[in-house]
Amino acid sequence: MGVSDGLTVPFALAAGLSGASAPSSLVLTAGLAEVAAGAISMGLGGYLATQSEADHYKREMKREQEEIITVPDTEAAEIGEIMSQYGLEPHVYGPVIDGLRRNPQAWLDFMMRFELGLEKPDPKRALQSAFTIALSYVIGGLVPLLPYMFISTAQNAMLTSVGVTLAALLFFGYIKGRFTGNRPFISAVQTAIIGALASAAAYGMAKAVQAR
Repeated sequence: MGVSDGLTVPFALAAGLSGASAPSSLVLTAGLAEVAAGAISMGLGGYLATQSEADHYKREMKREQEEIITVPDTEAAEIGEIMSQYGLEPHVYGPVIDGLRRNPQAWLDFMMRFELGLEKPDPKRALQSAFTIALSYVIGGLVPLLPYMFISTAQNAMLTSVGVTLAALLFFGYIKGRFTGNRPFISAVQTAIIGALASAAAYGMAKAVQAR
């Protein structure tokens, strides 16, 4: 997600500024500022999303723990319902229920996983997610800006940026398709088309505003 947005958003910004005949130095400055802001925003968003999952798990665990204490028979009956969904008969899962009732922590873990479908989150995951997304955004965002560091004319830099970024989008889309189980070539083309449309829209809007 970080790489995809990092490639697309600065690419569209740079194309739009180039369409407005801005010098390469201005495009580069604005692009770097956007990469910094985008990385912070995306990283913070990833942190908050992961932290929200952890908070949700804690709330559900507290509620489930209270139910095990206050209405143990109801909770035990729910274990039987869960087991019966797997085709088990009462005489088979009865000893399991008795064993869980003697071990409250195991009982709680069982209910969290099999009744609510929640896995205990890694406490370090929020920071790892934030760092990974932010770093990915920075890496992706620098790709379309690289030509503006070496080519002084914005229009020429934009043409080079288009080629470099589209190649990066195709590569990233292909890799993403391999990892997600989708068809890699279709994923590559879709990712490149999204980036191309975004930059074309930004470039067209800049040209339209400049023409007024």
